[in-house]
Amino acid sequence: MKILIVSATEKEIFSLIKEIKADKKGDFIFSSKYKNLEIDIVITGVGMAATAYFMGKQLAKKQYDFCLNLGIAGCFNNKIKLGEVFNITEDFFADLGAEDGERFLNMEEINLLKQNPFMPNENIWIKNQTKIANSILSEIKKIKGITVNKVHGNKASIEQVKTLFNPITESMEGAAFLQICSLENISCVQIRSISNYIEVRDKARWDIYLAIKQLNKTAIEILNAF
Repeated sequence: MKILIVSATEKEIFSLIKEIKADKKGDFIFSSKYKNLEIDIVITGVGMAATAYFMGKQLAKKQYDFCLNLGIAGCFNNKIKLGEVFNITEDFFADLGAEDGERFLNMEEINLLKQNPFMPNENIWIKNQTKIANSILSEIKKIKGITVNKVHGNKASIEQVKTLFNPITESMEGAAFLQICSLENISCVQIRSISNYIEVRDKARWDIYLAIKQLNKTAIEILNAF
């Protein structure tokens, strides 16, 4: 099986790279023969544009059976424990649209959705395309997230986005990953671990170390289950 792993930063999946003995092939690409898997890893950099560019560049070179997005994320629900791992099965470009006074209008509401050939199935929510059986993936809780260019850290905007979309997580790459896989008809999964709660910014309350540790542990379990 040929697998493409996509991550915004090397730091987030450093343990995985080490575990599968992936060799660096360029500035942003690693490769590994792990058990019966042929794995490439693309480090895209942070954000939707970077994800789209470097992921698209790799997909133009090679065909894959499965794509796996790995990263940490903020969480809108403070009852969820830091370090918990989720499968983001629905994602949304939460700041793609227009402001109308105090209101936010999404692409559908401003009649631009049908004119955008890159929005799969003419749906504002991007859904994953998982077609591959994996016992570990089947056990990971499936939730809904949003993708943004500017992470939320203001009480008013946090409440607004919660009311509009009712998301659990927030990232800066997830919807772009799912959208590309949908357009290319590739089976895919977005796995995120919780590093912080979405609130007025206070890094002292974050636990990036735990989130990365749990993310990598889960990623290795997923690969071993193929």
